[in-house]
Amino acid sequence: MRHGNKNNSLSRTASHRRALMANLGSQLITYKRIVTTLAKAKALRTYIEPIITKTKHTDSKETIMHNHRLVFSSLNDKLAVKELFTNIAPKVASRPGGYTRIIKLGIRPGDSAEMAMIELVDFNEVYGKGIASATEPAKKTRRSGGKKKTASEATGKKAVTTTGDDLKLIEGIGPKVAEVLNTAGIHTFADMAAASGERLKEIIDAAEGNFNAQDTTSWPQQAQLAAEGKMDDLKALQDKLKGGREA
Repeated sequence: MRHGNKNNSLSRTASHRRALMANLGSQLITYKRIVTTLAKAKALRTYIEPIITKTKHTDSKETIMHNHRLVFSSLNDKLAVKELFTNIAPKVASRPGGYTRIIKLGIRPGDSAEMAMIELVDFNEVYGKGIASATEPAKKTRRSGGKKKTASEATGKKAVTTTGDDLKLIEGIGPKVAEVLNTAGIHTFADMAAASGERLKEIIDAAEGNFNAQDTTSWPQQAQLAAEGKMDDLKALQDKLKGGREA
């Protein structure tokens, strides 16, 4: 009786079973998928997945060499060990277990044995979602509270911040006038210097509010000095002005 024995002996002795698992494991690593009986596929999955996990232990050079020896003792195939550590390990680096997939293929004619295909999940481009990068952290399998979304993320809109110059440094411009100019698309001293006095006057007159007394004649000149960083010249010019108009 096999009470408490979780391993399927596959009707073989211990040495024969170890040789069978080593052979099937080497073939799976080499060809990425093999067809065998369902019982052998299930036994191979529990045999090969701990071996693949050993490729993730890369803390030091000694650890890598030790894992190479352990894997070779289980597979007895140098080419399979090289394939496992060079090509398979980078693809499964971010997968927390479950490296293989078993697909049932039906009954085999003759002895009616259940057949199945066992394959490496990350090498199936049909079912897989692509190749995971080795630098990505392993996905957490335990549920935890996620990061709360901000108001902009919840609405699907990105917050746009517009940085501009303080237009109130220009003689004759107050907070309300500066807001009107920002609404019209004039945010910096360079924007104001590129506009003419008549254009600025049109913007002020078109705004709702009592801004008719504003004289925009010297605003582009002041903005040009401010954009060039000539604050002393700007101060000297403003001393000659009254409300933005030359005295």
